[in-house]
Amino acid sequence: MSETAKLTRGSIRGHLVTQTLPMVIGVAAIMSVGLIDAYFIGQLGAAELAAVSFIFPITMALTSLGVGVMVGINSVISRALGEGDVERAERRANFGVVFAILAAIVLGSALYLLLDPLFGLMQASDAILPLIKAYMQPYALGMPVLLLQMSLSGVLRGQGEARRVSAISITYSVANWLLDPVLITGVFDFGGFGVAGAAYASIIGYGLACVVALFFIKHTQLAIAPAKIRGCNIGESSSAILRIAGPAAFSNAINPIGLSVLTALLASQGEAAVAGFGAAGRLQSFAVVPLLGLSGSIGAIIGQNWGANRADRARRAMYWASLFCVGYGLSIAVVLFAFGDWFADFFTEDPEVIDEFSRYLAISVWGYAGYGLLIVGNGALNAVDRASFALAQSAARVFLVMLPFAWLLRASWNSDAVYAAELVANIVGGALASLVVWQVLRDKSETSASAHTKR
Repeated sequence: MSETAKLTRGSIRGHLVTQTLPMVIGVAAIMSVGLIDAYFIGQLGAAELAAVSFIFPITMALTSLGVGVMVGINSVISRALGEGDVERAERRANFGVVFAILAAIVLGSALYLLLDPLFGLMQASDAILPLIKAYMQPYALGMPVLLLQMSLSGVLRGQGEARRVSAISITYSVANWLLDPVLITGVFDFGGFGVAGAAYASIIGYGLACVVALFFIKHTQLAIAPAKIRGCNIGESSSAILRIAGPAAFSNAINPIGLSVLTALLASQGEAAVAGFGAAGRLQSFAVVPLLGLSGSIGAIIGQNWGANRADRARRAMYWASLFCVGYGLSIAVVLFAFGDWFADFFTEDPEVIDEFSRYLAISVWGYAGYGLLIVGNGALNAVDRASFALAQSAARVFLVMLPFAWLLRASWNSDAVYAAELVANIVGGALASLVVWQVLRDKSETSASAHTKR
């Protein structure tokens, strides 16, 4: 058993708690930024709030690409450490960071040039498009900072440094909390930048988070330094990371892409439907934070034990994680269902927006448990080099269930068709993910047992 992989020793439930709680705090901090953005932008007017509803799924999709890179780095590092190969872990960590920066430059440039056709496809009106571009142009130029921060977090995640990853997220979030009111609505004689101020705050926050991440990595067993790239087999390292990062990025991006299409469908129902859907989506993102935190922590636990040939521990981790997804998902659903109108009042005073907000929560929340099973299952599959399975089940959830359901029932159910589509997709996706993950882990256990018997 490798001494470099601390998650291969000790209590599985203990590791789930100690790795997940910091992740929950970090993810909660990040998600709170979305709520703070929505609150201050909501003070500017309904048009600005609707613009953010169009922006939200696109920024989520872009962030998902960064998450894919982070997951890829996490996976190759955790498995290498589980096998006791620190040098390979370090080479791949450095390659992953460089790859993330180069990919972000290409992606950000393409986004900047394609803003008009992209949001035109989403049915954004001519009145809202200038507001969208005011946010998205600086955001696109800041993509390299975003992906750098995520790649550095992946280096720490693979080592099981959940507390340090959480501190990085908190750094980003606190910067946004302080800068949002100043840069969006202004203070004293400064009028603020409006919607664009939220983008500026995010970029500054990511920059500060990068500084903190580099400081933390200096105190771990892996070093980030350009010289480390020289001894790296680029073909081998790129293949190892991209085999996980590519499917993981698309898997994470599929849900925001689906939300983009749902937003376009809702646009035909009026601005209030789009605004209510977008604002409630921000609240929903915050409500599922514990599930997101668990999906982030499960990878290092399962990855290190998989690399150390301890499939039994990986299965126990998945068992307890699944129980939490079901219990928490149903509990938070009850809370949001009961207090939907109260939460809506926090974002807006428009009665039409409040009605859409409340109806969305009343329908969609009952799928949270399924959503948790899906994303935690994807985290486990990515960790064990089965990212293509995670991609396939995420794609099936959106393209075979969510979008057809919404499209077929939109004419008779109106906006409720979109809300119900998300519910059904989460239930089906969660059930499918559970079946796939347990089969993969069972196969590993049988292989390990067979190898042990032969010895």
